[in-house]
Amino acid sequence: MIKVKIFADGANKADMLRLYADPRIRGFTTNPTLMRHAGITDYAAFAKDILSSIHDRPISFEVFSDEFDEMERQALKIASWGANVFVKIPVSNTKSEPSYDLIRRLAERGVQLNVTAIMTLAQTRDVSAALGNHAPSNVSIFAGRIADTGLDPVPLMAEAVGICRRHPNQELIWASPRELLNIVQAGEIGCHIITVTPDILKKLPLIGKDLGEYSLDTVKMFHGDATAAAFRL
Repeated sequence: MIKVKIFADGANKADMLRLYADPRIRGFTTNPTLMRHAGITDYAAFAKDILSSIHDRPISFEVFSDEFDEMERQALKIASWGANVFVKIPVSNTKSEPSYDLIRRLAERGVQLNVTAIMTLAQTRDVSAALGNHAPSNVSIFAGRIADTGLDPVPLMAEAVGICRRHPNQELIWASPRELLNIVQAGEIGCHIITVTPDILKKLPLIGKDLGEYSLDTVKMFHGDATAAAFRL
């Protein structure tokens, strides 16, 4: 049983609409990197097009300025696109200047935020404090990237759950998962949301699969591929 809300992470319209038809997908997230890889050139046009179809589940769009005043202008504009829109704000700009003051101002104005690219507990505490008890908000920790450094993200994520629990309007996101196991891990520690790419989502039917049966399926795959390749010794 899946114990965490699954948000689909991507910017391919066809994938997003296909996943929108899946009741297991409770929301959506995007970012400028995903949008660039999808070939999107008109940011607002893409967002408004998606929102014309996906209007009853949370969806996050990210600001892309590196200056806080312009981030704020972009955030207010993005927030105006729909009641289900969350505005993604990076935890800092490229100069390593924290975004906490901006986060606080926007939260106090009632903007639904998704604070992104968090990787430390210190950042988590500061972001949570800045969000406070205002609008619904997401605290997005890049657990997958933490794992990429050789560190186990589970203890950090478990402590982050406790930090966010102090504010009922805040939900913790396990971002950038690397494997299906992360969905199970996120649920076991009480994480609210996990963002998952379509390639990992394709593996959802494997959750709970009998390992003996899976072993046999694997043997059949190897045999079938060898036969199809017409290998000879």
